[in-house]
Amino acid sequence: MIKHNSYFDNNVQSLGFATASKPASVGVMAPGEYRFGTEAAERMDVISGALTVLLPGQTEWQTFADGQSFDVPANSHFDLQVAVNTAYLCVYG
Repeated sequence: MIKHNSYFDNNVQSLGFATASKPASVGVMAPGEYRFGTEAAERMDVISGALTVLLPGQTEWQTFADGQSFDVPANSHFDLQVAVNTAYLCVYG
């Protein structure tokens, strides 16, 4: 089934669903700065736009644009800076 998620005063919205093998969500982030926590490992694919990310254990921000992806370990957090509306796919686990 599809589940609607909304975070940060509706500035980040996604639809959660089950793929053939893992849970996932697809969504859009409005410009802003966000911090997300993880329970399961996550793979974030940028569909459109760009995400500037400070990954766990890193000291330098990295920007990922259309077609690029990054991984976040379980039980951690990551910070995002979003300059333009950005669409993403997140696969968990």
